[in-house]
Amino acid sequence: MKLKEQLLDKLGIVLNDMQEDTYDAITGGTGDTVILSPTGSGKTLAYLLPLSELLDSSSDNVQALVVVPGRELALQSDTVLKRMGAGLRSQSCYGGRAAMDEHRRLKETKPHIVFGTPGRLCDHLQKQNITPYSVRWLVIDEFDKCLEMGFQGEMARLLKMLPGLQRRILLSATNAEEIPQFLNLSKKGTVVDFLPDDEQIPGRISVFTVRSPQKDKLSTLRDLLLALGEGQSIVFLNYRDSVERVNNYLVEQGFVTSFLHGALEQRQREAALYRFSNGSVNVLVATDLASRGLDIPDVANIIHYHLPESEEGYIHRVGRTARWDKQGNAYFLLGPADQMPDYVNAEVADFELPLPSEQPVPQPLMATIYIGKGKKDKISRGDIVGFLCKQGGLTAQDIGRIDVNDRYSYAAVSRHRLREVLRNVAGEKIKGLKTVVEEVR
Repeated sequence: MKLKEQLLDKLGIVLNDMQEDTYDAITGGTGDTVILSPTGSGKTLAYLLPLSELLDSSSDNVQALVVVPGRELALQSDTVLKRMGAGLRSQSCYGGRAAMDEHRRLKETKPHIVFGTPGRLCDHLQKQNITPYSVRWLVIDEFDKCLEMGFQGEMARLLKMLPGLQRRILLSATNAEEIPQFLNLSKKGTVVDFLPDDEQIPGRISVFTVRSPQKDKLSTLRDLLLALGEGQSIVFLNYRDSVERVNNYLVEQGFVTSFLHGALEQRQREAALYRFSNGSVNVLVATDLASRGLDIPDVANIIHYHLPESEEGYIHRVGRTARWDKQGNAYFLLGPADQMPDYVNAEVADFELPLPSEQPVPQPLMATIYIGKGKKDKISRGDIVGFLCKQGGLTAQDIGRIDVNDRYSYAAVSRHRLREVLRNVAGEKIKGLKTVVEEVR
């Protein structure tokens, strides 16, 4: 059985047409590849699957660099590769943490693929933390970002430092007007274009307006979230202070939330996204930082508390729902002076909020716990499952997603058993090691 079939069998998925065409273009050609496909269609897996076959897993050299516009997408893509179990080592690199720590991990891990933001990748290449001569593949995810001011210079500098580069893969969910000249795409390249000609967003997404009688839309947001029930929702705002204000209000109202914006420390960002992705919170309140690179499969609702600042921003926000073949909803909260943006090209219906009632605030099924031991302590996912079942008194059905990092781990557990498991494991050891176990809030 070919590696492709083995990996797909392990993941339990069937490739869509875009992914099949991308696989054929990358494995069957020798030129560069441009992949244009809507958000949520599986572009990360589309390029990682063929790379898993084409890279040399016996080597200790970096063979592929994946350039992403932000740290969230770097972490997300790295996680996708690790879950594939393709036998390739990887690492994510980004600003906001010490480059020296990343250098140490690069030396220890000896990754085949490095996912990173352009500035941090340039820094590692310049310092020879990543040997440039072995890099044969360059992937630029969301390459339309290359056209934004301040990004082209870093990308051009990065390309100049890769003398052995042979092939490039560019991906985007929007059809950029032009491909930057400095990329020097080969004439033998292939364009895999699955962007619909006249469809701004997938037809699987229903768009609604929700009218707020007051300029301050907080109470209308609360009523909308109550009406939407247990489904996961992302509430988008344009400013960091607004994110924290709205999040604080929802917490006071009894909602279990996470919030995300660019001023948070990296550990805070990771915890916020982890709690949302593993079902420990129903509502993520965020700036447009959350509009790119988040591949969370079950987001039911996108709520525009503030109007998107551009059509591109609207497309990327709404792209967080209806991933793959799922259905989704987008809601525009409109105050007395707000109007629907002209660029919204969709059938829009009015959403009538039900009359106020004493209905309970929906609670998530899971909660997240932090365990202060990880890979460096020789702790595996199986060790954590055993610890939570034997010492914590849980069953396998009470345990959700587990992520083991170098020095700590996260685990999702049934919310109704959270206090019980924390009480049971207090003072207990995991594989003979004392550790901290606490709820992630």
